Amino acid sequence: MPLTPPAQPGQSFAEIDTPALILDLDAFERNLVTMAAFAEASGVRLRPHAKTHKSPEIALRQIAHGAVGQCCQKVGEAEILVAGGVSDVLVTNEIVGATKLDRLARLAREARIGLCVDHVDGVREAAEAAALHDVIFDVLVELDIGSRRCGVAPGEAAVRLAEAVARSNSLRLSGVQAYHGSAQHMRSIDERREAIERAGFLTRNVVDRIRQVGLPCEIVSGAGTGTFDLEGRSGIWNELQAGSYIFMDADYARNRNADGSPFQTFEHALFILAGVMSKPVPDRAIVDAGHKTAAVDSGMPTAFRREGVVYTKPSDEHGVLTGDPVALPHRGDRLLLVPGHCDPTVNLHDWYVCVRGLHGPDAHVEAVWPVAARGALT
Repeated sequence: MPLTPPAQPGQSFAEIDTPALILDLDAFERNLVTMAAFAEASGVRLRPHAKTHKSPEIALRQIAHGAVGQCCQKVGEAEILVAGGVSDVLVTNEIVGATKLDRLARLAREARIGLCVDHVDGVREAAEAAALHDVIFDVLVELDIGSRRCGVAPGEAAVRLAEAVARSNSLRLSGVQAYHGSAQHMRSIDERREAIERAGFLTRNVVDRIRQVGLPCEIVSGAGTGTFDLEGRSGIWNELQAGSYIFMDADYARNRNADGSPFQTFEHALFILAGVMSKPVPDRAIVDAGHKTAAVDSGMPTAFRREGVVYTKPSDEHGVLTGDPVALPHRGDRLLLVPGHCDPTVNLHDWYVCVRGLHGPDAHVEAVWPVAARGALT
């Protein structure tokens, strides 16, 4: 990690070096409150996904707003969260291999650790690791309810897997994970609602069948930023794993509400501050933010509040702005970009530059937080 971040607390917004990952603290805090209020009103647990932010600083603020803990995808992320003070972590990915399971079992001496299984071999391997270290893993049976990634097929196979977990002395059957990732970016509310209704039918059937054989199924965990309201009001899911709501990226902003209006439950709070390096011709400006600054797998970053300016053609260290020559910024100017996909964009940066009053005349750096779990791939 570089020794010098792009800004220091107390500096003005104008003094931030570029490119920088900017967190609008005011919008971020309003997003925290909005999701916490929804979870409380709906009577569901909130377990936000740390793969979005990779930061114990943010995790602890979510927990202070009522979250029961955190989700993550990698053992390395879990280790950093626990080291940062998070005491309840669910690893929502399939964990395979003695090395990873050994690390997870050691971590379970310090915090409550949950994991997911979708195969009987995974049950056996997790049980052996937990027994070796004399700890208990909380286990969710992962269901494939439409994403066609990991997960056991809903039905008899899922019930048999739950029974295998329940037979182990070192595993605690907590429930099921039913996350429909593919539904998060379906643009119309009707598409998203139909997908979650199908997923809910499959999930409820499994939960009922697990309970019919006398086993507990306390937790039904899932949901994301694109569909959290549907799962939260379904009466099926009782734990929400949404993560991107704290930041809101350009891709989520393309989702639509029932009236066709943009999905604006949450505010854009994460930005890339880019500087214009060159303006060789009137209708093209070059910024210092390319592939190594912003992920483009879900589309290009968008220029925030810059009508007529389009970000395009990124290379390693360059981004091209095109559009109305009058609207384009000049050499030495700076502008805010909304990332197309917040999660992998965050993973490209070492620091959050946390700005108070971002869009006002007194914008200033209030804090600088490390992206502590950046690159935690194992």
